[in-house]
Amino acid sequence: MSRATGPVRPVPRTYWVAGTAVLLALLFAAAATVAAANGGGSAGPGVPAAGPRTPGLKSPDAGFARDMAVHHQQAVEMSFIVRDRTQDEPVRTLAYDIANTQANQRGMLLGWLDLWGLPKVVAGEAPMSWMGASGGHAGHGADAGAGAARPGALMPGMATREELDQLGAASGRDAEVLFLQLMTDHHKGGVAMAEGCAQQCETPVERELAQGMVDAQRSELTLMADMLRQRGAAPRG
Repeated sequence: MSRATGPVRPVPRTYWVAGTAVLLALLFAAAATVAAANGGGSAGPGVPAAGPRTPGLKSPDAGFARDMAVHHQQAVEMSFIVRDRTQDEPVRTLAYDIANTQANQRGMLLGWLDLWGLPKVVAGEAPMSWMGASGGHAGHGADAGAGAARPGALMPGMATREELDQLGAASGRDAEVLFLQLMTDHHKGGVAMAEGCAQQCETPVERELAQGMVDAQRSELTLMADMLRQRGAAPRG
């Protein structure tokens, strides 16, 4: 017996663009993990890979892996919170894509630290200290304002505990708007940090992963701005 179905709502082009970026990021993540395990590249068939030297404890490579793993973990947390606070399919789909992509990338970053024999947490290390003076580039272009963490936030773009509690208490449109605003801030901070690694990290696959994060998250920033406009809202400050 056939079952009647309602009309299929067309999916806006921006959702397809962001979805494609997420898929490419996941495919790249799998390839990058294999490359890192093999030394970062191959000189040719039958020739052992000559990868870069193992990053040091305070190197940009290690610092980025530690900090972005923490940054990603909060994005995953926010995505799971909003999933249970709204029935809006575009928001739930975006949250799922972000959680899936960033959980996979976080696993890669922590895996690289294990491969390098480096700790995942360094006592007394200030967040993003590996960026040094170049951290100032975070204020350029569309990522202006992402260079400094707000009071109560661990790193630029990250939400405070109070904001996470507020998201968990909201529902419907209020939850959608707050999630999109918080994730917009989060992505801006993440893009600034990933740009730092793309410029400073010495491990080729890590630089490439960082640039992939920049490209994918900028695509999602465009998508989230559109979704906020659809809800009569806008990014914060």
